[in-house]
Amino acid sequence: QPQFVESGGGLVQPGGSLNLSCAASAFTLNYYPISWFRQAPGKGREGISCISTDGDYTNYADSVKGRFTISRDNNMNIVYLQMNNLNVGDTAYYYCAADRSAFMSNFCEYVDMDYWGKGTLVTVSS
Repeated sequence: QPQFVESGGGLVQPGGSLNLSCAASAFTLNYYPISWFRQAPGKGREGISCISTDGDYTNYADSVKGRFTISRDNNMNIVYLQMNNLNVGDTAYYYCAADRSAFMSNFCEYVDMDYWGKGTLVTVSS
């Protein structure tokens, strides 16, 4: 069973930055689009960014556009989410996920995810 692991979360002051990583075991991330989601306490899950298999297509939610950057290192089998200019509203658990039917897709989206990590907590506070 594939396992996804997110890392890089933590406590940061407003205006600060964090770089999240998504790695996987028993699953080759390189062959799939990867999506990032977040869920704040008491709120629903939000798809915030995704990247195609080849990295040429990316998508961002309006709430993070211009501040977050998604990228992938297919040599290392890792997907990153660079988060800059963080604000209190970014406080949430962050998850990476993949749709197993999207093998080698040059598109990405936020539906039909089959594999999820357990999340990493990002807390933005002064």
